Amino acid sequence: METWGERMPQGMLLKSDGFASNLSAPQEGYSLKDFCELRGIPYDDMRVPVSLETFVEYGLWFQKQWVPKVDPRRVARINRGNETFVVETDDGEKFAAKRVVLATGLGNLAWIPPQFAGLPSGLVTHSSMHRQPSDFQEKEVTVIGGGASAIDLAALLQEQGAKVCIVARRPEIEFHNPPALTARTFREKLRNPSSGLGPGWKSRIYTDAPFLFRLLPVELRQKIVREHLGPAAGWPMRERVGKVPMFLGTRNMTANMVDGKVQLLFLDKNCQRVEHLTDHVIAATGYRASVRRLNFLSESIQSELRTVSDTPLLTSRFESSVPGLYFVGLFSANSFGPMMKFAFGADYTSRLLARHLQSRAHKRSSRTVAYRTEAVS
Repeated sequence: METWGERMPQGMLLKSDGFASNLSAPQEGYSLKDFCELRGIPYDDMRVPVSLETFVEYGLWFQKQWVPKVDPRRVARINRGNETFVVETDDGEKFAAKRVVLATGLGNLAWIPPQFAGLPSGLVTHSSMHRQPSDFQEKEVTVIGGGASAIDLAALLQEQGAKVCIVARRPEIEFHNPPALTARTFREKLRNPSSGLGPGWKSRIYTDAPFLFRLLPVELRQKIVREHLGPAAGWPMRERVGKVPMFLGTRNMTANMVDGKVQLLFLDKNCQRVEHLTDHVIAATGYRASVRRLNFLSESIQSELRTVSDTPLLTSRFESSVPGLYFVGLFSANSFGPMMKFAFGADYTSRLLARHLQSRAHKRSSRTVAYRTEAVS
């Protein structure tokens, strides 16, 4: 929950519906709906947007119920030992583990387009670095991107007094459709079934059959993960972002520093050259899984990993080519489908992996401790 609790902007809304934002518990009574009812927070499976604050509170409550002993230290290094892994924490302690599950989240996978690489970090940042949108009050801020992160952040910045502009390659901003006010008919449900990724048969298949998704050709899997559910903002943001000026359909962008500001040069949708000067650029350009960003993995482990597009090839049990090393979350999306990029994928992952690890343990008692990991980019 670190990324959600410490890096996402205050006031944002989750794009996922309430029913698709549950964490996975071994018994009923621990869904987001259960938590909201317990705390008296308004909830509906689809009609009430989930706020960041509610989701973070839910995650911390869930953790206290099911994983009360979380070690706050970070893992600094993981090496191979004699038939084990040697895990070293940031304070120097080492211990052995026969199996390691990497659930590293998004924190160290933020991606900024290469045209901004030469600019100072004080002028160009990623959207995951701005917990307080009010820090940009009265400043001219340009948000790069056309997805939910860009739209949410632009609306919040404007509401906090910043002078905001959006620049995106997409020809138009897409918004999710608001939920229907009346119950859908059987025919509507049949033609466009609901799923944890949104409506539609493709999304329903990807959420119901990740084990079959893994059997598709590698190239096709990558294409689906890359293209299914393109950038789109949640339906409540349409009105909130309505007054933010936008340059859409842009291309051939370059960026330079001029008099302490960022000068963006690009072609607009009419192929007209635009020069845009701004105090700060925020890249709301998403996250990209790359095992090279996991610098706590030793060189020997990195060299043993079989990868495609810098993500690990996984077995049907989430195990990598390094025996005993497992990857879940975004790193498993190219193997099990786009569902793994969202919280909704946690239930399938945790249940399957728990059964597998239990069978491997041969009923021997073991102690499970959760550690935080930190990759240095």
